Amino acid sequence: MYDVIIIGSGPAGLTASIYAVRASLKTLVVAGYNQGGQLMLTMLVENYPGFPNGIEGPVLMQNMRKQAENLGVEFVDKDAVEIDVSKRPFLVKTDKVFESKSLIIATGADTKWLEVAGE
Repeated sequence: MYDVIIIGSGPAGLTASIYAVRASLKTLVVAGYNQGGQLMLTMLVENYPGFPNGIEGPVLMQNMRKQAENLGVEFVDKDAVEIDVSKRPFLVKTDKVFESKSLIIATGADTKWLEVAGE
């Protein structure tokens, strides 16, 4: 039984996980197979505090995950295929079923490629 399960491993999900575990909540991130969100496609992030020369998106996401892991956040690197919020505890299903008192859905956006030259 988790205090909070976070679905999504982009910046919002990882930030939420860091705050949750620092609040002494047993925290699980269902990271999915495609981890890191849109920043995994970003070569240079120049508007994130603390990096005066910018940072590569994948490096930033790796650092955020490492910080969460160091604080005690648990990770499942599989997609959530079903959730049940009709009763408590909430259920999140991957290839296993996880129970939680609360749920944060931070799945973000998905790039829609146009498949045109120069994209």
